[in-house]
Order: sequence, then C-alpha cells, then structure tokens
Amino acid sequence: MNSPAPSPTPPRSGLAPALGAYLIWGFLPLYLILVREVPPFEFVGWRIIWTLPLCLAIVAVRRQFPEVLAALRSPRSLLALLASALLIGANWFVYIWAIMAGEVYATSIGYYLNPLVNVLLGTLVLGEVLSRRQWVAVGIAGAAVAFLAVGALSSLWISLTLCVTFALYGLVRKQVAVGSLPGLTIESAILLPVAAGIAGWYALGPQGSSFGQDWRMSGLIVLSGVLTAVPLLLFALAARRMDYSTLGFIQYLSPTIVFFLGLFVFNQPLAPAKLASFVLIWVAVGVFVWDLWAKRRSAAA
Repeated sequence: MNSPAPSPTPPRSGLAPALGAYLIWGFLPLYLILVREVPPFEFVGWRIIWTLPLCLAIVAVRRQFPEVLAALRSPRSLLALLASALLIGANWFVYIWAIMAGEVYATSIGYYLNPLVNVLLGTLVLGEVLSRRQWVAVGIAGAAVAFLAVGALSSLWISLTLCVTFALYGLVRKQVAVGSLPGLTIESAILLPVAAGIAGWYALGPQGSSFGQDWRMSGLIVLSGVLTAVPLLLFALAARRMDYSTLGFIQYLSPTIVFFLGLFVFNQPLAPAKLASFVLIWVAVGVFVWDLWAKRRSAAA
C-alpha cells in the first residue's frame, strides 16, 4: 500500500518581512534621538562603516558572494552602483540631519511623495504609461508641494531631496541586475573610504570621535549597521514573496508612523501649510491606492 504523497509546502507570505522592514524604518527616529549627540555627518560615516561587515556576514550565510563578484566584474553594474551609492549616501545624510534638527514632518512628507515620484519617473524615463487616476494623484501631490513652497519653504528642500534621491536610487537599482543585499554590500564598500575619512577627520578634531569614548554610545553607533542592513534584507524577502503593488501600499506605513511620532513624541507644531500639504498628500495616496486596487480587481476578474 502506497503512503499518501506529502502535501506541498504552502508558499511563505511576504507580509511579515514587509511589516518588519517598514516598522523599523518608521520607528527609526526614536533611535536617532538616542544618538543625537553624534554630529550627523560623522554618524553617516559610522553607519556606512558598520553596515558593511554585517552585509558581508549575511552575504556569506546566504551564499551570495557569486552575485557580488559578478557585479564587481561588470563595468556597467559598478558604474550604476557608484551612482546609487552616492544617492543613498546623500539620502541618509539629509534624513539623519533632518530628524536631529527636528524636521520630522519634512521627512514624513518626503517619503509620502516617494511612490508618486517613482510613478512619474517611470513615465518620464522608462516610458511607462500613467493611468488617469495616477495622473490625478501626481497632480494633487504637486499641489501639496506648492503649499509647502508658499508656507514652509525652509523645509521644502528636505522633503524634495529625500523623495528625489530615494526615487532616483530605486530607478538606478532597477536598471542593474544586482540583488538588494549584494548591491548594498557593494554600495557600502564604495562609500567606505569616504566614511573612514569622515570618521578619521572627527577623531583628529578637537572634540574627538563619538565612537570609543563611551560604551553605550559606541554600542548605539554599531547598532546603526543592523538598522540599515536588516530592514533592507526584510524588504528584499518581501519583494520576492508578495505582489509589488501590495508592497507599495504597505510602504505608506513608515511615513505615517513618522508623522505621528512628530505629533506626539517630538511635539512638533503642525503649521497650516504643512497640515494642508499632508491633507493633499493623503488624498493623493488615497487616489493612488484606489488605482492599484482597481487594477488588481480588474486583473482578477
């Protein structure tokens, strides 16, 4: 008598790693409060320095060194990763500086705008076609930016820099066939000489390095590598396991958390121009998500 065939293993859901990644990114400002004594420029340097060894360790565990070596042998991939490294480095610096300077709402607006800028870049650069609802969402987001330009010009550059650098980063990475983790490993290696130079410059300065003087602060600085690499790894797992449009919807979790942190933890006043901008962006996000839902429903029909 033949034994029954084992039932197939159900596919693993990408929801848990997606929520993990965006929850870490959303609550990251709470961590940055703990390291606010570290100058932002120095902190970015240490963040890069401590991200690389963790990436190398995870690459070794996941046996992804062949992917890293293949990218290193390709001049086109290396050039693209050089550009993406500069973009993500600029993004990290502006984000960390903004949080430490109390511009929490500006960072939230930047990452609310990011998916809409991605859609616009897809049209302008990749030749993708926007639906009517997507054009409406982009137009409403443009009105939100106009409100900031009129009433909150001093922080507008933060929002635009964050959304544009991260959108361009995604666009560049979309053009190169390198996985998320191997790509981050190479990007960190590219930025390492600059990061080491920054750390050395502060170490030789009058105040000395923030790392190595106090075990608590040193541990928090090392933790920056974990908080950089782990959510990106979770994001990569989620992207392989779930529909990308669904993943894009979950992305709005992070700036929403940051918004409420600014309101209830950082106790930042919500100026009328920023409030109007948030309302318009939430409307744009609603139109954008409605379009994604309508497309999925139509495809399933």
